[in-house]
Amino acid sequence: MNPPLSALRRCFEGAVPATVSTCDLDGTPNVALLSQVHYVDEQHVALSYQFFNTTRKNILVNPRATLQLVDPISAAHYHLHLEYLHTETQGPLFEHMKAKLAGIASHSGMSKIFRLLGSDVYRVLRIEQNWPEAETQLYTESSATLAALRHCLHALMQCSDLAGVFDTALLCLQQKFNMAHSMLLMLDADGKRLYTVASAGYETSGVGSEIALGEGIIGVAARERTTIRIGYMAQEYLYSSAVRQSFLQSAAAIDLETEIPLPGLPESRSQLAVPIKHAERLLGVLYVESPENMRFSAEEEDALAALSDFLALAIQTHAQSTELCPDAGLSSVPVPPVQGAALQIKKLPLDHSIFIDNDYLIKGVAGSIFWKLLRDYMDCGRTEFTNRELRHDASLCLPDLTDNLEARLILLQRRLSERSPHILLEKTGRGRFRLVVKRPLRLLVA
Repeated sequence: MNPPLSALRRCFEGAVPATVSTCDLDGTPNVALLSQVHYVDEQHVALSYQFFNTTRKNILVNPRATLQLVDPISAAHYHLHLEYLHTETQGPLFEHMKAKLAGIASHSGMSKIFRLLGSDVYRVLRIEQNWPEAETQLYTESSATLAALRHCLHALMQCSDLAGVFDTALLCLQQKFNMAHSMLLMLDADGKRLYTVASAGYETSGVGSEIALGEGIIGVAARERTTIRIGYMAQEYLYSSAVRQSFLQSAAAIDLETEIPLPGLPESRSQLAVPIKHAERLLGVLYVESPENMRFSAEEEDALAALSDFLALAIQTHAQSTELCPDAGLSSVPVPPVQGAALQIKKLPLDHSIFIDNDYLIKGVAGSIFWKLLRDYMDCGRTEFTNRELRHDASLCLPDLTDNLEARLILLQRRLSERSPHILLEKTGRGRFRLVVKRPLRLLVA
């Protein structure tokens, strides 16, 4: 097709509404405005199915349609001749379009009326430029976006550890893509939730905060393993309210005071969540947001998808390399004297929640690891540890190697840095770290 379908992606943003024309078996035409047109690939588009209207009736008996798109920059008009294939009512495509429609509906004040019933998938038979005399500034990847992506990938190549990968990725989003607010979340061992390991642009880091799969745009992107981009605020996809509601409805939830709140904008009007996958296995989610409407383009979506693929490779490489390091050669550092009043460290066995002087720190796998380090310190004065020995410690009952132990340690290190100046974790080499204790400890199991 000339132009190729991908060259028209600017027309799919909804700045100028698309129209679809269909006919019934008698040839009676019908023209209707569309809420959403979604680019699937070079041969296919998906149209939103919201009502059983004339368009829907026609397409079920006569599966041909004509779609008119308008370029919002050049004003060029395009006619796409389509053939209806099928309707999807679940899965990545449906969830992506559902989220985007929710944003459109919220922006237009039609939240109670707009509801996606399905994603109608069409084959594009041919494309006609209706106004050939118009100057067609077709959608192409800009050199600025490519240059930003190239810089990010080069910077990530220089990182010597996983913590550097996390921080460098978000710093590059700020400096090179001008994306001021971002988060990087990793998948928990149970495969049911994500936890925050790094953030940028917020008053609080939110490191250690969690969100369940399927909750908010982040959780839906993770569950469906698909990128989701919303250009207008959609209340039901705001992760902060979604995750709080999830905790309130959960019978097994701990009091909210023991949960770490997700960072976030009070009114996020543009959101982009990209799953981080390695060989189709979900590792986490890269997320950016903005208070501006329509802040992120399809071009930037492509760039962040490429960045996430590179992140997946970097995360997997660094995580595995730290756990393959031999245990031999640990330094023997004298334990420094401690001073001051004793810190009370309390553990809740149910979920391994840890409190330092009644101040919540961490839970789950990271909490279990921290308790083991403290016990070894109290029992035999140990301060030097390795990732590898933790992985092979049967008492910890850690998940298998597919779980990212290095990410857990980074999470623990950052929570300690934020919440307790008297207990620290220091990296001493690849796959090696040191526990630094500056006050006496008193360990309690609740």
